[in-house]
Amino acid sequence: MSSPKPKYDCLCAGIIVADHVCQAIDHMPKPGELILTDEMELTIGGCASNVAADLARLDRQVAIAGIVGQDVFGRYVEESLIDSGVHCDYLMKSEELPTSGSFVINVKGEDRRFIHSVAANSLFTGETVKEEQIQSSQILYLGGYCLSEELSPENVETMFRIAKAAGVTTVLDVVTPRPDDYWKMLKPILPLSDYFLPNNDEGELITGESDPIAQARAFKAAGANTIIITCGGEGSILMDDDRTIQSEVYPVNLVDGTGSGDAFVAGFIHGLREGVSPEECLKFGSALGHSCVRASGATTGIFSRDELNDFVESHELLIKTI
Repeated sequence: MSSPKPKYDCLCAGIIVADHVCQAIDHMPKPGELILTDEMELTIGGCASNVAADLARLDRQVAIAGIVGQDVFGRYVEESLIDSGVHCDYLMKSEELPTSGSFVINVKGEDRRFIHSVAANSLFTGETVKEEQIQSSQILYLGGYCLSEELSPENVETMFRIAKAAGVTTVLDVVTPRPDDYWKMLKPILPLSDYFLPNNDEGELITGESDPIAQARAFKAAGANTIIITCGGEGSILMDDDRTIQSEVYPVNLVDGTGSGDAFVAGFIHGLREGVSPEECLKFGSALGHSCVRASGATTGIFSRDELNDFVESHELLIKTI
């Protein structure tokens, strides 16, 4: 008997966060100083949440697998994901720990700062992502790997081997909060990852290389298949078995960079489901990242599918083989 047709474009597994985001302030406050901001927002955050919500915005059928606390922030995150069109049947609730949270501090003219509590995300081991859940989707995206040791290489390897056996495309994303030896977590998983999408800061922490092309080569040598390294305002690098291509970025008036990397990932995954070329996938990723940074919050400014298509068709993006 043949397996049932997958009902989801993507299963987004990994970290789920409630973000507390301030609109840009003039400077970081000194000890005891009160700084006013125009607005303080509560938004969904975390790799899995952001990518799932962004894909749903693009009319993709998407499910999320992760864990939140049984608190007001967990209820907010779940309700927000459901409202955005994300299927939350695989979302777990912890009675032990509260929902993970981040304070996102925006200062005018500076990159954003984060204060993060892992909380319930530390309970996400990957063991609860069952075979039938993985087989229910065309793509398995794992976001936030390396943030918590509880999400072990052994558990991720099991998830990805199930995916590979079922013909499910695997996409790996990482969060590297501090200098460490991340190779022990990555080397068993990279050969099972169809696409690996770190940013260049994460790439430098992992490889010790500041050049994103050198980072990509190191990941390729470790067995990764296709590597995409995002470099903020410097664009992105894609390296596969055949070539290395470099993409610039679409110009934008930056309001808040929160979630821009996750938006790039969502746009890239959307391109994979559209069946377009790597160059077109980079365009979708860059355009969705562009839309994200126009507004405060990780998912607030994301293009709809029609808006994304119109933007890509009407704006040039320089992509070259290097």
